[in-house]
Amino acid sequence: MVIIPVGVPEGALMSLRSPRNTEGGRAVCHERSIDPRRARTGERSPGGVHREPLAAGRGPIHGPVRVERALGNGDNGRVSEQPEHYFSEQPAVDDRERVIVFELDGVRHELTTSTGVFSGNRLDPGTNVLLSKVVPPEEAGTFLDLGCGYGPISAVLAQREDAEVWAVDVNRRALELARRNTERSPGTVRVATPEEVPDSVRFDEIWSNPPIKVGKEALHGLLETWLPRLKPGGTAWLVVSKHLGSDSLARWLNEQGWHTGKHASAKGYRVLRVTQGDQTGD
Repeated sequence: MVIIPVGVPEGALMSLRSPRNTEGGRAVCHERSIDPRRARTGERSPGGVHREPLAAGRGPIHGPVRVERALGNGDNGRVSEQPEHYFSEQPAVDDRERVIVFELDGVRHELTTSTGVFSGNRLDPGTNVLLSKVVPPEEAGTFLDLGCGYGPISAVLAQREDAEVWAVDVNRRALELARRNTERSPGTVRVATPEEVPDSVRFDEIWSNPPIKVGKEALHGLLETWLPRLKPGGTAWLVVSKHLGSDSLARWLNEQGWHTGKHASAKGYRVLRVTQGDQTGD
């Protein structure tokens, strides 16, 4: 495993929009996730390379994401609310760490999280849906976890030794957690702020639970910046709550020339598949 942490410079709040513009006891709960039918276009063989189309009516391919949430010391069994935006560059709230454990495709992920980062008290339901419904990359490639938080998506993408994952966020506390949480991953993980990603880097896939609460204009700017960095034939996977505008976002992406379709839907979330050119988005 090779992990390449990239230093976070001092400065004002940076935006994910542009790499140039800069934006007493242990309580454990278990929850079962959503329907585990997660294929992109079919299932993977035991060798993990060839996939055949998934025929209608076939059963689940993978098990669900199984989640355990372990609260850290000082929580007294309660999950506290975060008093500030998770997209703050330098969270002011006290750093109170806890451990989150989930299992996907037989791999157990034990990640440290904290206050002041996105979904710091659990595996976010949208991320759960994304990981449950989309098969991780089955070939070598360069992948972007956009708005990585403490790194659950990066940890999954980096399970291949030949994977290069860019874990990108503006939150310094989240970046440090993502670095720690992926340092033993088989693949190469590069933890970085947006402006630290070289302009020359292009991605085979982009995975994101995008920061909807930054507002529509900022969200559109974010996608307009990073989607063009997909390689030809590349795919972006976005999970967005229906209540927070997944369908309108899909319409907007199609209007911008990105072929966007609903890949899956569960628990009030849509997983959108976004592609370039004449590829289908469905």
